[in-house]
Amino acid sequence: RLYQVPFGMPKCEDESEAHTLYLVGDFSAPAEFFVTLGVFSFLYSMAALVLYLRFHSLYTENTKLPFTDFCVTVCFAFFWLVAAAAWGKGLSDVKAATRPSALIAAMPVCQGEDVVCKAGTTPAMGLANISVVR
Repeated sequence: RLYQVPFGMPKCEDESEAHTLYLVGDFSAPAEFFVTLGVFSFLYSMAALVLYLRFHSLYTENTKLPFTDFCVTVCFAFFWLVAAAAWGKGLSDVKAATRPSALIAAMPVCQGEDVVCKAGTTPAMGLANISVVR
């Protein structure tokens, strides 16, 4: 929800007054889908582990239970692939929206003829990249 993140920048004409600029974009849906699927996968894994260890005889005697378990596992694997792809796309959109050159281009202060605006450091996205690889 980048649109909720304000940052202030000074006006060149009146230095005492700051102008508030908001980032553009809402990329929360892919992240929420990725996290929600991860939580449900964890809960299903714990339930399946209890079933395998505590009710092993029920699992081996019933023929429908292993097939149902297989189908649910295949569905989780497919949705995990979809969620990882969606989060990867969402992360690339976040990177594009927060790229320093894009932010400088959006600032009216930097649009003047004799104004030179340079970006500071590039944001570190290493941990975010790792979250997609997982």
